[in-house]
Amino acid sequence: MPTTYRPYDPDQLLLLPASLKEWLPERHLAYFISDAVEALDLKAFHARYAGDGRRRQPFDPSMMVKVLVYAYASGVFSSRKIASRLEEDVAFRVLGAGNFPAHRTLREFRQLHLAEFSALFVQIVQLAREAGLVKLGRIGIDGTKIKANASKHKAMSYGRMREQEARLKSEIAQLLKQAEAQDAQEDAQYGDRRGDALPDELGRREQRLKIIQAAKARLQARQREQDHRDGRSMDDDGQTRGPGGRRCKRAFGVPEDQAQDNFTDPQSRIMKTADGFQQGYNAQAAVDEDSHLIVATGLTDCAADTHQLLPMIEATMRTVGAAPTMTLADSGYASEDNFAALEARQLPACVALAREGKALRTIDPAQHPATQRMAERLATPQGKDHYRRRKFIPEPVFGWIKQAMGFRRFSVRGREAVTGEWNLVCLALNLRRMQRLGWAPT
Repeated sequence: MPTTYRPYDPDQLLLLPASLKEWLPERHLAYFISDAVEALDLKAFHARYAGDGRRRQPFDPSMMVKVLVYAYASGVFSSRKIASRLEEDVAFRVLGAGNFPAHRTLREFRQLHLAEFSALFVQIVQLAREAGLVKLGRIGIDGTKIKANASKHKAMSYGRMREQEARLKSEIAQLLKQAEAQDAQEDAQYGDRRGDALPDELGRREQRLKIIQAAKARLQARQREQDHRDGRSMDDDGQTRGPGGRRCKRAFGVPEDQAQDNFTDPQSRIMKTADGFQQGYNAQAAVDEDSHLIVATGLTDCAADTHQLLPMIEATMRTVGAAPTMTLADSGYASEDNFAALEARQLPACVALAREGKALRTIDPAQHPATQRMAERLATPQGKDHYRRRKFIPEPVFGWIKQAMGFRRFSVRGREAVTGEWNLVCLALNLRRMQRLGWAPT
């Protein structure tokens, strides 16, 4: 008896219009994100196009937001790949609803509205708070290094910049002499000629010199700011002095030879990661223990976490409207100033004083009283119970971002733009979590 197959006719025409609601399973993430975006206030996105009338007819911001948020939630970050998915992927086509913006349009929309995406992140956290998903009991604060949209091979140290600057100046001077000699020879042979066209080689060297000098100036400006913060100053004789008036070996505002600047993204920094030294940023997140939702974000160009503890708690309070009952952080956030500030503001916290497996250094109670009190708190059964939960709060979230979503490199450049993209990533992750937690947008 011959085998009978189910009906299959790729050329069969549809006699009735297909409904987008039938293209995907009812509980698909695309539908959830669509409903969630509809529940948000998108006035800031629409405001940019107000008054255009019918002249430009831009794509509906609601559709663009849904497509971009879903793209990040499903691990698609390239504008070209998103544009391709809008033609090939059923979920993207459902959200696009017959719209096919080009990759340039998607890229420009993302770049123009990074601040608005940051505001959407706050809206989502506040909705989660109202829905009871965020209890704001214990929170865990941590940072993760994410690659910048720049190669570390496009960076140069201050010492190398000085060498290259001197070499290029010498080569440019030599080329100018050669050009002048050639002009004189040709003038004698052919008479007057235009002399305003620089040799190609001279133009290339001058351009490289300008780039290096600009990077050198950025390093010097950053060093001057750092010297001011550290209490250094320059006296009338030009001598640099420290906070106590002692002479400094290094001149005021002059970086160390190993200080580096990147030509592609000057605001990114070389940072040590699990994959070695990379050009990147330090992305911060405060995570609610019960829901594993990100309740506050931050981003810095400093590899150290020390100065991010108070700002992250303050960001949590601004976003959620209340202070956490307990904040947990690893030893990267430990400092006497941080502990004193926490006590002054009556913010309970358990912050490790040493890396796991490392011996705790001796603490001088007279010099570091707040650190001593933190050590005593961590030694209590309650302190141990609190801190035991730390690694189970923020670290899974970073794993979801880097492994499940595949976000390991920023698509934009500059600290302000990168901050906006980090908020978009965290917004997308929160929506994935909220679907898992059973939140129903209304």
